[in-house]
Amino acid sequence: MEKTREFAQNEQQGSCSAWKEIVAKYQTPAHWRAVWQVVNSVVPYATLWALMYWSLSVSYWIAIPLAILAAGFLVRVFIIFHDCGHGSFFKSRLANDILGFVTGVLTFTPYYLWRWEHSIHHASSGDLDKRGLGDVWTLTVQEYLEASRWKKFAYRLARNPIVLFVIAPLFLFLIKHRFASAKAGKRERLSVQWANLAILLMAAGMSSVFGIEAYVLLQLIVLMVAGSAGVWLFYIQHQFEDVYWEHHGQWDYTAAALQGSSFYKLPRILQWFSGNIGFHHIHHLSPRIPNYNLEKCHDAEPLFQTVKPVTLFSSFKSLTFRLWDEQQRKLVGYRHLRMLRRQQKQAARG
Repeated sequence: MEKTREFAQNEQQGSCSAWKEIVAKYQTPAHWRAVWQVVNSVVPYATLWALMYWSLSVSYWIAIPLAILAAGFLVRVFIIFHDCGHGSFFKSRLANDILGFVTGVLTFTPYYLWRWEHSIHHASSGDLDKRGLGDVWTLTVQEYLEASRWKKFAYRLARNPIVLFVIAPLFLFLIKHRFASAKAGKRERLSVQWANLAILLMAAGMSSVFGIEAYVLLQLIVLMVAGSAGVWLFYIQHQFEDVYWEHHGQWDYTAAALQGSSFYKLPRILQWFSGNIGFHHIHHLSPRIPNYNLEKCHDAEPLFQTVKPVTLFSSFKSLTFRLWDEQQRKLVGYRHLRMLRRQQKQAARG
């Protein structure tokens, strides 16, 4: 495995200029493709809300499945929001910022604050010395062993699937996004205030149409399903067995992209709903590539195709990965700790 990793790093470093030339061809936004993606994402999302309204007079058992389907389109709306934040969806910066704000309101996410935090994620993904913002809490084996009992409990709780994929998404989109980070700039803080105001107005308008109880129930279902799917995608993109982590002095941008971001090979329908974000290795290599060009870029360069795909079935194995083992250079589970303790006891007896 170590030889394979070293070979891949040498290949990536040797092909640096080559991949830069390749990705440059796909960084130019296509106006009509972008417009069409807005139409086939936002319009169905709005239509499903209309259908939910009409179905309420019949049965909640019709409205709730429609809300779950709407959540799928909201994931796609978030990908548009995400591309606007990178300035890659439209050529016009103003168009990206306007659409980013609107889609941010729909996804309960303040545009400028999220853009700032996400840029930090891209600049530090895979850097062991810059963990803590825009990533999933990850400890090394040694850090966990040296942690206090309370910190170990908090870490295990944070890594519990129910907390990570059900509670955390609701907390993130409903509560955390309502407040700005203490380190955020003036524009980022203002974006939170404007987003909160727009979300409040949207919620008030929808409540007046649906009734507050019906709206809150349906909005919670949409946010919970979409948020859980989004957090799952983000988790798989950076939490797989042979993921890349290095200390800052040895950290390499190309390796962090091609080894530290997964190629999540999803069935076509899921790839469509997730806006091609499964080609995450390409996205981290060049965030300026709009989502509708990611697959073409991946197929254009043999180097990119050497990245081992994570399939939908194999991705569930990532639920067992909890800690980064600096010795083996891979993510391991808690079972690995029990093995270490047995080895330590055997060494003590020997």
